[in-house]
Amino acid sequence: MRLFIAEKPSLGRAIAEALPKPLKKSSGFIVAANGDTVTWCIGHLLEQAQPEAYDPAFKKWSHEHLPIIPTRWQLQPKPKTAKQLNVIAKLIKKAKSIVHAGDPDREGQLLVDEVIHYLGVTATQKSTIQRCLINDLTPKAVSQSLNMLRDNREFIALSTSALARSRADWLYGINLTRAYTIQGKQAGYQGVLSVGRVQTPLLGLVVRRDWLIESFVSQTYYEVWATLSTEQGCMFKAKWLPSKACQPYLDEQGRNLSKALAQNVVQRISHQPATVTVLKRTKKSQPAPLPYNLSALQIDANKAFGLSAQQVLDICQTLYERHKLITYPRSDSRYLPHGHFAQAATILHTVAHNAPLLGQQGVLISNTWTQGDYSIKHKSKAWNDSKVDAHHAIIPTSKKTQHLSGREADVYGLISRNYLAQFMSRYEFFDTRVTVNINNGEFVASANELINQGWKSIFIGSTKKPATSLNEQSSALSSMQQSSPALPKLVLNERVNSLQAEWFDKQTSPPKPYTDATLLAAMTGISAHISDPQLKKVLRDTDGLGTEATRASIIELLFTRKYLTRSGKTISSTVTGQTLIKALPDEATYPDMTARWESQLSAIYSGQSTYNTLMAPLNQQLEHLIETSHTFIPAGLNGLGKASFKGKGKFKRRK
Repeated sequence: MRLFIAEKPSLGRAIAEALPKPLKKSSGFIVAANGDTVTWCIGHLLEQAQPEAYDPAFKKWSHEHLPIIPTRWQLQPKPKTAKQLNVIAKLIKKAKSIVHAGDPDREGQLLVDEVIHYLGVTATQKSTIQRCLINDLTPKAVSQSLNMLRDNREFIALSTSALARSRADWLYGINLTRAYTIQGKQAGYQGVLSVGRVQTPLLGLVVRRDWLIESFVSQTYYEVWATLSTEQGCMFKAKWLPSKACQPYLDEQGRNLSKALAQNVVQRISHQPATVTVLKRTKKSQPAPLPYNLSALQIDANKAFGLSAQQVLDICQTLYERHKLITYPRSDSRYLPHGHFAQAATILHTVAHNAPLLGQQGVLISNTWTQGDYSIKHKSKAWNDSKVDAHHAIIPTSKKTQHLSGREADVYGLISRNYLAQFMSRYEFFDTRVTVNINNGEFVASANELINQGWKSIFIGSTKKPATSLNEQSSALSSMQQSSPALPKLVLNERVNSLQAEWFDKQTSPPKPYTDATLLAAMTGISAHISDPQLKKVLRDTDGLGTEATRASIIELLFTRKYLTRSGKTISSTVTGQTLIKALPDEATYPDMTARWESQLSAIYSGQSTYNTLMAPLNQQLEHLIETSHTFIPAGLNGLGKASFKGKGKFKRRK
C-alpha cells in the first residue's frame, strides 16, 4: 500500500480525487481503488514540549532556572489532534511506501517530516520516501504532480532549516518571555510580557516610528518657481535648484530654509533672459510587475481595499482550498517555471471567463481582454526556472467559476491582473529633462510623454477606488497621461524669457504611521532598517523578518498582546508596547539579529551553512540576554495588564 501524507484535509481530498475510483472514505483517510491511501495532518500534529516536560521544577517561573536549554529535544502530540496522529501511525505500519505531501514550503516540509520521525519510521523506510509538491489543487494539476514525485531526501536541508527556526524560536521566546515577565510582575505589571525573535523587532519598528512622529517639529521651507516663455509664446515652469553656495541655508534633503534667500532669487530672475543649457529626451520603458508572492499581494490588497495581512491570507486560503481558483498562496516566489508557460492560453481564457464576475477589478481585466490588448507573443521575465524551487508565484488556475463576489473577487482580481500583465506590452514613454540658466541660477523641469500605455492600462485605480466601467477606465487613462505637464519643443541653447517668478512656503511633514501595507513592506525589505553596515552587505532581497506564511499571524499577535492598536488603516503602538521596547536591550528590539538569523536559515536551506552554526551561538547569547533582563524595571506598566499569576512566583498559563 502506498500512503500519501498530506498537510491538511483539503489537500488530502484533492490528492484522492486524482487517484483511481471508486474511493472509500474512512475516518481520517481515503482509500483509492488501487489500494493507494491518502491521510493527512491537521496542520502541526506535534508541538515543542513545554519546559516542565523537561523538568517539573520549570513549571515555576524563576530566574534561577534560566536559560532553559534542552539537551534532548522533545515533541508532544497536540491534544486536539491526537486522534488523527493515531490514524497516521496505524496506516504507516501497513504502508509499503510513503509519499510526503506537505505544503511546498519550509514549514510544510518539517510538518510531515516530524510526524514520520516521531512515529518511528525506520531509516530504510525513510530512504524510499518520495516527495509530492502541489501548488495547484485543480484535478489536472494534482495528477501532474503525482507523476512528478521526487526523493524526499532532496529536501533534508529545507526541513533542517525549519527545525532550526522552530527550536531557536522556542529558546528565545520561552526564556526571554519568562525573564521579562518576572521582572514585569515585580514592577506591578499583571500579565505576560511576550518577547519573540520576530515580534519584538517588529514592535520596535512601530514604536520608533511613533516616537519620531510624536517628537517631530515641522519646519518651513521655500521653493522658487520660474515661469518661462519661448519665442513662440509657449509657457512652462521650472523649479529652482539651489547651488553649493546656498548650502548653509539648506536642510539634509537640500530644501531651502531661508525665506530671504527665496525672495532674493525671485527678484534676481524675474523678467530676465534665460538659456536652455541641458536638454535630455530619453525613450524609456517599464516591464509589468511580476506575479505576486504573498507579501506583495497583501501589500497591494491593503492599499486597494484596506484589507489586513491576515484577511488577505484567509481569503487566499479560501480561493486555494475551497474554490481552487489560485495556486498555493503562501509562496515567497514571484517567478514561474518555463514549463508552466504551456498552460498560459488556458489560464488566460479562464480569466476572461471569470473576469465579468470579479466586480471592480474584473471590469478592467475584461475590458482589456475584449480589446485584444494582450498576446501570447509577449512573454515577461517571470518564467525563470533558476528562481523557482518548491513553489512558484501565485497565479490563477484553469478552474472556472460562476460564484465569486466581494472580497474574494477583489483579491482574485488582483492576482489575475498581475498574471494577465505578463502577456501585455511594456509601458513606454519619453522622459524629458530640461535645465535652464537664469542669471546664473539653475532651474529644472521634467515631463513624461506617453508612447504606449501597455500593461498599465489594467493597473489604473488598482491602489485606490478602481474604475468600474469602460468610460471610467478611459477617463482614468486620460487623466494619467496628462498628470505630468507637457513641455514645449525646446532645443539646446535656446533663448527663453523668465516672466514673474514666485516663491512658495511649504511645511516639512512627519513620517507617516505604519499601515499593514507599509509594515509588511518593512518586514520584506528589512535591510533598509538594519543598523549594522556589514550585515546590510550580506542580506539578500529575500531576507526579511518572518516568512510569507507567518508575517500576517505575527502582526496579529502584536494586536492580541495589546502591544499595537489599529485605527482605520493606521497601526500605532500602545503604552504597553512602548514601555516594553524602551526597557529591552537594543539587540532585542532592532531587526539586526533576526535578519541575521533569517539569512543563516536561508543558508542552511541552500547547503551553505549548518544547524549548529545557528544554534551554538544562540545558546551563548541567551546567557547574556538573561543577565541583561535583571536590569529591566518597567515602572510605566504598573497596574496595567490582565492578572495571570497565582501564588508566589507561579505562573498560570492563559488560554
